Amino acid sequence: MHEHHHHHEVSPKTVGLLLLSFIINMLLSIVEIIGGIVSGSISLIGDALHNTSDALSILVAVMAFKIGFKKADSKYTYGFKRAEVIGGFINLILLFISGCYLAIEGVGRLISPQQIDGKLIIIISILALIIDVATAKISHHGAHHSHNMKMVFVHNLADACGSLGVILSGVCVMLWQAYWVDGVIALAISAYMIWQAVVSFKPIVNILMNAAPDEINLEEVKKEIAKIKGIKDVHHLHLWRIDEHETALECHVIAADVAVAQKIAKRLDAKFAIEHCNVQVETDAKCCKCSCCSD
Repeated sequence: MHEHHHHHEVSPKTVGLLLLSFIINMLLSIVEIIGGIVSGSISLIGDALHNTSDALSILVAVMAFKIGFKKADSKYTYGFKRAEVIGGFINLILLFISGCYLAIEGVGRLISPQQIDGKLIIIISILALIIDVATAKISHHGAHHSHNMKMVFVHNLADACGSLGVILSGVCVMLWQAYWVDGVIALAISAYMIWQAVVSFKPIVNILMNAAPDEINLEEVKKEIAKIKGIKDVHHLHLWRIDEHETALECHVIAADVAVAQKIAKRLDAKFAIEHCNVQVETDAKCCKCSCCSD
């Protein structure tokens, strides 16, 4: 029996808000890159790289939502929900590379500080801060109902903090000609980008590798199934994530009544939020002898 539920549907309005956030952030990144080149500020370029990474993540989310609207077919029988995870992995790699590049440039600026235009940096960073706050407000609109929107909201808040840092760099240059601060701010932004890529690596790879979710203990699931009356044995038990939100399970049980499959599905959904439960009931006491049997 295959028991499953469909929810967390993303509305066209939510997708529209995400797309608007992407457009605004990309325009901001272009302005920051031009401003960073003209002013000579590596920290401003670093903020632009980080902002571009977040904007691309938003675009991936929009594309994933649109792809996710497609129904499963004979080729992609599980549907297209992992499109977002694959896109997230690509963005993670780009984020890490950008962070490493920025770190190298930041160290170079510390070793050999260069004269920069503090006034231009401040003007552009104030514009960036206003846009960051505005896009944060847009993404906050759906943050309570969507994990993706929540992440966009958190990233925009981080972007706002980065813009504040670049403003600080510009002020230090104008007041004290402290050009080395530009390199320090660039290193701080790069450290955040690399850290964000590193901590996101394991969860994304776990989904792609069909690993069991960290928050669900496989042995506890097995014991919970065994508690159901009429079940003599549980084997061939596999647990994995379909995407960020939905968990799937398949197992074989030995029982006299095939009706236990529905009981298992309901209990696991209620206790562990396992929405997709595929149970094969064997009515004799002999194991199926499958090659991937875990017992």
